[in-house]
Amino acid sequence: MTKQDQETQQIISDVDLEKTFLGSVESGQSLPTNVLPDKPMAPDVAAQLVEHYRLNEAKANQNLATFCTTQMEPQADELMKNALNTNAIDKSEYPKTAAMENYCVSMIAHLWGIPEEEKIYDDFIGTSTVGSSEGCMLGGLALLHSWKHRAKDLGFDIDNLHTHKPNLVIMSGYQVVWEKFCTYWNVEMRQVPINGDEVSLDMDRVMGYVDENTIGIIGIEGITYTGSVDNIQALDQLVTEYNKAAVMPVHIHVDAAFGGLFAPFVDGFKPWDFRLKNVVSINVSGHKYGMVYPGLGWIVWRHNTADILPKEMRFQVPYLGKTVDSIAINFSHSGAHISAQYYNFIRFGKAGYQTIMKNVRKVSMKLTEALKEYGIFEILVDGSELPINCWKLADNANVKWTLYDLESELAKYGWQVPAYPLPKNRDDVTISRIVVRPSMTMTIADDFLDDLKLAVDGLNHSFGSVDESNISVDNKTTVHN
Repeated sequence: MTKQDQETQQIISDVDLEKTFLGSVESGQSLPTNVLPDKPMAPDVAAQLVEHYRLNEAKANQNLATFCTTQMEPQADELMKNALNTNAIDKSEYPKTAAMENYCVSMIAHLWGIPEEEKIYDDFIGTSTVGSSEGCMLGGLALLHSWKHRAKDLGFDIDNLHTHKPNLVIMSGYQVVWEKFCTYWNVEMRQVPINGDEVSLDMDRVMGYVDENTIGIIGIEGITYTGSVDNIQALDQLVTEYNKAAVMPVHIHVDAAFGGLFAPFVDGFKPWDFRLKNVVSINVSGHKYGMVYPGLGWIVWRHNTADILPKEMRFQVPYLGKTVDSIAINFSHSGAHISAQYYNFIRFGKAGYQTIMKNVRKVSMKLTEALKEYGIFEILVDGSELPINCWKLADNANVKWTLYDLESELAKYGWQVPAYPLPKNRDDVTISRIVVRPSMTMTIADDFLDDLKLAVDGLNHSFGSVDESNISVDNKTTVHN
């Protein structure tokens, strides 16, 4: 090192420039990836470099593909930060976190119509989970163990999988967690194919998949492919009739991952929850319309009895000098998400959630009307129930591009709008989908619609001339630098 270099290095050291990313040695080096670096670096430098590494990820408010919450109030952010060092599984060490968890379970159960007359069963029971997928796993396990107990009582040889292999009935547009559940616990998945234009559970065929080895039927209050809902009220009626003569009565679990904290606050939904007598358990994502950052789910069972939640799923843990049930699969995880969910519930209350979800639906309907104006899209789900917009290119659309091309073109403007095929039996149909979340204001929607026009115009120009009179839309144009 020359004398001048040494002097420069001393000046930099004297003014602490190396503690900033602009003057640090690390800013002139590639980020470590495979091997732990030999030396530490200043915390501000490390933080800035990580931020730089994430620059090409989607902007949260332009990610129209995700169901997950991307924005919370600053007060909730602060609550979560302050609770990150707690462990929700340690109920005696963090009794207030445990209490908030129980309060949230109770509030959710009442939103889902727990009948007053069923409180003779020592009430409902539930737990927080790490995402709704864990809730699905727990709901499936409860169905499986309940079936095993009842099957043994009837004299079934449940170890003989040739005659008594358990099965689960679900529509073919399921979330992948149900496939995982069936694989992990050796349960046959019986998929009811979608029928015609309906992208939900086929009520004309579903009971044909049920037999004495069926552990349960899954009703979905919010199908991730399209935002459609299963007619769980009709399913409940079918199950009631089936159970009248069934050797082995069948139960319903509702996967309400994203509909469970939307439907209770707006109109337009048939009964789908504990108001239906055959629904024994429901799961939901707190990190969707519960408006908490990703990492939180909930499950509630109809009542606290062994035929609904078998004893082998309930583990005793110490809590304030006594013991309580621990039901969740996962163990150590922060109590931050529970604090945030409780904050949202007491912060917004029923009236607040109603106002928010009505705004969400209003934005969704605005998108539908704008899409219709193009004359080239066929609307499959219009956002009038759950706030999902789904469309395909109309059969007579006079364009030379595909929805996959539209997905790529929108990505140039920063928008994430996925295109993908429908489930089996209609997988020859490609659709696009937008999830409208509480953080998607009308301002964001208007900005997206401006860019959608630019994207469509760009595709028409790139792919050749078409009858543009059929696709012109009177949207204002935004200049993008």
